[in-house]
Order: sequence, then structure tokens, then C-alpha cells
Amino acid sequence: MSLTHDAALSPSAGRRFRAYTTKHLDELTARAGLGDAERLAVRAVATVLPFRVNSYVIDELIDWDVAPDDPIYRLVFPQADMLPQEDVARIADLLRQDAPRRELNQAANEVRARLNPHPAGQMDLNVPTFGAEDPLEGMQHKYAETVLFFPKQGQTCHAYCTYCFRWAQFVGEPDLKFASSEIDHLVRYLHQHPEVTSVLFTGGDPMIMGEGVLSRYIEPLLQVETLESIRIGTKSLAYWPQRFTTDPDADDTLRLFERVVDSGKNLAFMAHFSHPNEMVPDLAQQAVRRIRGTGAVIRTQAPLIRTINDDPAIWESMWRTHVRHGMVPYYMFVERDTGPQDYFAVPLAQAYGIFRGAYKNVSGLARTVRGPSMSATPGKVCVDGVTEVAGEKVFVLHFIQARDPELVGKPFFAKYDEKASWLFDLEPALGAARFPHEEAPPADPSGLVDPARM
Repeated sequence: MSLTHDAALSPSAGRRFRAYTTKHLDELTARAGLGDAERLAVRAVATVLPFRVNSYVIDELIDWDVAPDDPIYRLVFPQADMLPQEDVARIADLLRQDAPRRELNQAANEVRARLNPHPAGQMDLNVPTFGAEDPLEGMQHKYAETVLFFPKQGQTCHAYCTYCFRWAQFVGEPDLKFASSEIDHLVRYLHQHPEVTSVLFTGGDPMIMGEGVLSRYIEPLLQVETLESIRIGTKSLAYWPQRFTTDPDADDTLRLFERVVDSGKNLAFMAHFSHPNEMVPDLAQQAVRRIRGTGAVIRTQAPLIRTINDDPAIWESMWRTHVRHGMVPYYMFVERDTGPQDYFAVPLAQAYGIFRGAYKNVSGLARTVRGPSMSATPGKVCVDGVTEVAGEKVFVLHFIQARDPELVGKPFFAKYDEKASWLFDLEPALGAARFPHEEAPPADPSGLVDPARM
């Protein structure tokens, strides 16, 4: 790879990273034209859910002339009505009274506890162990082939998405956080479990880490012969492309990517793009070129989010743009059953219509994308369509991944429900008493978790 740089691309190209947090929120929402009462309500929401943005997003991505309706603004700034009105009003009153921090935290924690902080059994069903030893912190093993690793230094992001299903990682409550600095535990676990062929570094955002720290996590895995791929889940291409262009360790990071590829393993860069506007800046396009130049494969994914990208034209534009720049469309997710799901969720019937509306207008190169997909407790469930069978209107679904591998790829049916927005809102169709995944306890991918814990 030739580590050449394009000419200066924007005023933000060479700037040092600057974060904006809740202490800047009132000033920024005033810039968006919000009045006093609405700004207070937004601050109340940000007391419960995390807020963080940076200078690149502020200066390059948000169109302040149309804020607060700009999609990137809505992507990163809390909305006054994201949480139940009574919760927002209660916390707003505490803020108005300048209540003690302990009282504010207690009220916020009460709201968080009702928001299903770690969905799909992440805290109990997915955590592996060494035999009868204590659970391995900062790791998840839900599917046989894949282990997730949460590096301790990567549990923040360049900016936080308002819809983020991992919001609990960022609110400062230790009991809600996955994290580990023990890469030797991961290596040991991989040697004991040769069925694991892929490790996904996730967070937070692993690309918040500098190259030196990132190398300490990744390089030991290059010696694990059974490992075929290393994935990095990240929003950095959208929120801070300087990480790969002008940051002091940008070139060293790309050389690390090259070492992974040269070792004979696939480096899958799992890029989160929520809207076509995130690929408009030349800086983002340069970052894509440089990453692809290392031999890494960039796959793109995002959830379907009401008020931000719930339009087939948006997804068609996004997928076409990604293909044009050599990236591989991978997933359209359904908003998970956590956090402000009620605010952002799109009903499954509408989600399928949006997916199909975009999918039918793109070339076969973009039809690598899968969705709408729900990452639920039993596995990744894809909505394949709506049809009529034996006079009954039904959803057609299948498992892309499952705790029980025998369920993968087998179609099953649910009664059509135009309001359903998640797997657990659905009922079995065609006279079935239960869904296939309800007929037996799900398989444990590691073979180490007591089935009684399922």
C-alpha cells in the first residue's frame, strides 16, 4: 500500500479531535433554534441517555440551516420526546431546581432500568467461561463461529448515535458495562474453542483507540491458526475519518491493517453508515480509499431508524454510494428492543416495504445486503416478506444466525401484524402452537454454559 495523502480536503481535515458533551448541549441546541423549554427537555433526556458529538460532525455533516430536522442532527442530538413524557418532566424539574447530582443520578437510573439496557441475553446467555471458572469479562459468545470482544480502551465513540443499542456502555454505570483488557484470556479461549473462526472487536468503538493500543489487542490473534477473520465494528468512517487520513497515527493504523491481511486473515471493517450524507465529505471518501488499499474489506450496515432513514430512497442512495466506493452492503437492522426503541422503531411490515423498495432498484452488487434483520435472543431473524398461505396473511421469516444452528436458513411463519416491531410482538401462524426456536432450549455455542441458565 502506498500511504499517500490527497490534498487538503476540508477545514476539518487536519484538526485535532474535539468532543462536545452535555455541558455544551444548551449552546448547541440553541443554535438549532430550540426554545428554553425544549432545550431543558433535551437536557433531561441527555441525563438518562448518553450525548457526545465532535467538531467534524458539527462542522461537516450537520446542515444547521435545517436543524433540528437535519437527519444527522437527529442522529446525534437527543430529542425532547425520545423518552416517556412523565420521565422527562420529572428530570427537567430536577434540573430546573438545580437538584444534587445524587438525586439526578437516582432518577436517571430508575428510567434506565426500564429501558432494557442489555437486550438479547447479553449479560447472562452470551458470556463464556473457562470451565467452572468465573465468566470471562468483556467477551460474548452467542454463535459458535464468532466471539465478540470489548476492549477496555475502546468503550466510547467519536460521537454517540441517539438510537444506539449499546447506550448502556456509555452512561457511567459499571454494572451495565462490558469491557476487558485481558487479550491473553481471549487467545486462551480461542485455542480451547477451534470452532471460533471470527473475532469481532466492538464497543463502543475500537477505532477510538490509538494504533499502539489497537495493535496490542490485534497482533496476538494473528498467531491463532484457527482464526480466519478479524472484524472491527466502527462508526469512525462517518464520525471521524481523520482517524485514517491526518491523525498522527493514521499511517501506522493502516500498516496494522496490512499486517492482518498479510497474515492470511480477512480483516473485515464493519462500517456503520446511517445516512447517505455521511459519505458526502471528500475526507470520508479518502478514508475509504486508504482502508481498502490495505486489503481490508469494508462492509456497511445500519439500523432502520424512524425520522432518520425510514425511506427506501435513502437506503437505495446509500447502498449505491457504498458500491461505487468499493464497499459491500451487509445489513439493514431492525431497531433493537432497548433504549428509546418506541421512538425510533419502524413496524416490521413497514420495514420490509422500505427494504424491498430499495433492494429492487439496486444492482446485484448491492444485493449482498440482508434485512430487515432482528438481533433477538434466539438469533438474527430476517423478515423475508409478507404473503398469504392457506388463506392466512403471514410474515415469512428465517434465521440468518441462531443459538441452535439447526434453525439457520429454515423458513417459518408469523401472523401478520401491522403494528409489530420486534420478534416478541409476533405470534405463530398456520395453527402452530409455538415458533421453532421455542420448541427446545437454545444451544450453547461454547458448550460451557449450564442449559439451566438459558
